[in-house]
Amino acid sequence: MPSLRSWILSSIHTMEKESQPETGVPVDTSIPIDSTGAKDISISSHENGSSHDSTTDVAPPAPAAEETGPESSRSSLHTIVIMCSLCAALFLAALDITIVTTALPTITHYFQSDSGYTWIGSAYLLTAAAFTPSWGKLSDIWGRKPILLIAAGVFFIGSTLAATSVSISMLIAARAIQGIGGGGLVVLVNICVSDLFSMRNRGKYLGFIAVVWAVASALGPILGGVFAEKVSWRWCFYINLPITGTVFILLWMLLKLDNPKTPVLDGLKAVDWVGSITMIGGTLMVLLGLDFGGVSYPWSSATVICLIIFGVVVIALFIVNEWRFAKYPVIPLRIFKHSSNIAALGVCFCHGFVFIAGSYYLPLYFQSVIGAGPLLSGAYLLPYIVSFSFVSYATGILIKQSGKYLPTVWLGLAIMTLGFGLFIDLPLSATWSKIILYQIVAGVGVGQNFNSPLVALQTLVKPGDIATATATFFFTRILSTSISVVIGSVVFQNEMQKQQPSLIAALGPETANVLSGGSAAASVDIISQLPDGQRDVARAAFHHSLKIMWIVYVAFAGLGLAIGFFIGNQILSEDHTVTKTGLKEEEGKRQEELEKRKGVNNIEAGEVEGS
Repeated sequence: MPSLRSWILSSIHTMEKESQPETGVPVDTSIPIDSTGAKDISISSHENGSSHDSTTDVAPPAPAAEETGPESSRSSLHTIVIMCSLCAALFLAALDITIVTTALPTITHYFQSDSGYTWIGSAYLLTAAAFTPSWGKLSDIWGRKPILLIAAGVFFIGSTLAATSVSISMLIAARAIQGIGGGGLVVLVNICVSDLFSMRNRGKYLGFIAVVWAVASALGPILGGVFAEKVSWRWCFYINLPITGTVFILLWMLLKLDNPKTPVLDGLKAVDWVGSITMIGGTLMVLLGLDFGGVSYPWSSATVICLIIFGVVVIALFIVNEWRFAKYPVIPLRIFKHSSNIAALGVCFCHGFVFIAGSYYLPLYFQSVIGAGPLLSGAYLLPYIVSFSFVSYATGILIKQSGKYLPTVWLGLAIMTLGFGLFIDLPLSATWSKIILYQIVAGVGVGQNFNSPLVALQTLVKPGDIATATATFFFTRILSTSISVVIGSVVFQNEMQKQQPSLIAALGPETANVLSGGSAAASVDIISQLPDGQRDVARAAFHHSLKIMWIVYVAFAGLGLAIGFFIGNQILSEDHTVTKTGLKEEEGKRQEELEKRKGVNNIEAGEVEGS
């Protein structure tokens, strides 16, 4: 392995030398140089912690300048190899969210377990959401690279166990392990991109990340269906093994970020175990309550109510621990000091809440109203997927060129609200001009805010808090998507229940009961088997219920637009410095926070004495 590593590094170094002209001028990349002389607001905010008016630019955008600092020491080839490896890791994590959707009937039939239908998918999402905040803090203690490799290893183990499962219980447990690793891959890939590139340039690379996520989400159902029908459902998980192994080797050899080499025992002592356990436990309880509600148990059942209430209580205990007791908190509350940061996370929540509805419920519209099959409904979703993928990448380029992100936040939220408003007008018959146009409009709006709020959040946190801020951002996104699917499902089911009298009159009690309430979405295949007149009644009931559901998502899109106006306007710097990690840096941040608290207490004491 060392010889392989040396050969690859030597080959890349040789290609770099051949591709770069000799300048004869040595460049010291250890110290970032401000090549423009312009004051960068985001850097000054890191230093003094001051907030900025959300509508006023203090300095004009910095002109395009030659990149300085560690970023300039990497050749284009080196950057491409690293980004391809990171994108491949993210691709697998995103792919495993959707690849099982079309293979679920085959898997549950193989194990003769109807109860596993929901849990095969939910187990992955539950653990991915619950463990996301912890990955960011672990990377602050031990460094990005070792924790990223551990996440890849956990994902590899989970995939191996899933592919070789001999029972439905083993498969669900393996999916939970996959989710732990997959959630780590998602957040750590984005953290690494933030560490590798300057604030100005990272928008372009985060755009790549968004495109990869979109492509993986679109390919997942297609690949899952192909594997289940043509080969074996186990290949939904076998496919991860060679790619994860290759990614592991490339990142181990080529990814160069600050490595504090923290001793294992010292790092374990520094972990905020109380915060991690309460965050994971509280999140799991809330999400389990939402998953159980209306499916495994009635919403009014003690199980659902207790899970949600006690989950919220445990999360409240987590907040108290982070505020008062944690030495190195999982989510330091100083991230929420600026109202702009709270607004950015609010936009992230609303965006995730609305975005997932297009991916999740448009296929239901295609199957129930238009009459498409599962695979064809995935193909009909392409205008939405392609449009937000393209716009997401274009937005990253625009942010890099202009140094501004706020216009894309506002414009994207406005167009997203319009696009999902148009979904209310989706036709009862296959009017493809409307169906395609409405999806494109919604996709254009969605694509602009995959990463713009993240850039807005990162501008007002210190470099040492980038990892925890990024982890908090993706925790918010995963949480919002999980809640969104539940709320959308509840609204849809309630509306279908209201349609029951008309369905009974047209279809009879037995069929009407299957197509109303909680079983409606899982029974769309029955519609195509009905006679023409009855089929039209069923299609109309689904069409009406989905229309009411879209109104809820338009309201959340509008809420996101309103929140977006509270995001501050910062100028993005092209300077790039190495983000330091390790216990020394964590202790430095802790001491700085204690000094600030001490200063505030002294001021308050002086005011009391003066009065």
